[in-house]
Amino acid sequence: MTGKARALRLSAVAVAVVLALFVVPFPGRAAAAAGGPVVTLSASQGGAGGAVTVEGSGWRSHTLLMVLVCGRATPSRGVIGGTNSCANGDGRAVTTDARGRFSRRLPVAEPPVPCPCVVHVATVTGAGAQADAVLRVAGHPVAPLPADQSGGRLAILSDTRLTGSSGPLTWFGAPPSRTLVFTVGNTGPGVIKDPVFQVGSAHGVFAPQWDDRQWHGTLAPGGRAEVSLPVELSAGAHGDYTVSLKYDGKVLAEQPWGVGRPWGVTLFWILLCLVVPAALFRIGMAVVDRVRPRRPGGSRGGGRRLSRPAALRLPLSRSRTPAPPPPTHAALPWFTPDSVPGDPAGRLSAPHTDSPSSPTTPTPKGPT
Repeated sequence: MTGKARALRLSAVAVAVVLALFVVPFPGRAAAAAGGPVVTLSASQGGAGGAVTVEGSGWRSHTLLMVLVCGRATPSRGVIGGTNSCANGDGRAVTTDARGRFSRRLPVAEPPVPCPCVVHVATVTGAGAQADAVLRVAGHPVAPLPADQSGGRLAILSDTRLTGSSGPLTWFGAPPSRTLVFTVGNTGPGVIKDPVFQVGSAHGVFAPQWDDRQWHGTLAPGGRAEVSLPVELSAGAHGDYTVSLKYDGKVLAEQPWGVGRPWGVTLFWILLCLVVPAALFRIGMAVVDRVRPRRPGGSRGGGRRLSRPAALRLPLSRSRTPAPPPPTHAALPWFTPDSVPGDPAGRLSAPHTDSPSSPTTPTPKGPT
């Protein structure tokens, strides 16, 4: 065989190997293409303190996921009890790449409930999606799962909606509340009696906080009923929330809820910032007025009293009676300057002037 023929044969073998890799699917890739996200583990068993590598495919691109070790769970039934059955303190977050894949190192931790255990991966934002992979936690107790409601299966038959309105106290920070209303049906062969739902509320990218809500009633096979469950947020909550409904470890529905800001609390703090400084100023001025020294004239303080402005003075009344002139003492008749000697007392002479330029010439007396 010549060298050229050998090179052609090697090239054909290489092309066949490459085609086999792309044509023959791996189990995980086939499952992902068949119906949804897939999670695989680097080891199916681990002890507390160890770690496993979690890999996933088939997820939406650039999606934030949470990875947890959960108890009382199987891939077929999901996590019974929600995230309350998971080791939340040792969970990890990961974001998928452009092809919907991820790889994350996860520490093995003992969940708060007995096994069977799984590694639970679920979306944090956007449309709900989840997948589980079986993990045996060495040394952790194992207990059988509860019965599956005698074979009954619940399904949502209508869109969920939030009804009701909050009272005026929510404007001042009271907890907002609504009622989650939806219609469910029993699609299984068994009877469902007094089912326990889980209602969770999530704000932003945070995981929902689940609360158990029991509905009292019985659903026969093929029956349907309208269910109303109360939903309440914490005091002072505002912003965009997402209300989720879960049953038997599976999320059945999600409903957005926009909560307004409690402006009454803001108004209260604004008034408090205005009233308190004004009150402190008044108290300070009263203390200063009490402790400063008193003036000798009887008033406190050493400053001069300001006179009243001229514009504020009242004009004197013109109708006031003038004061009488001071009394004059009557002169005696013999000291009256206008009397002439020899005339009878009280008789006035002709007026004359006392000017020195016109002296009075005495009249000569004739012979008797």
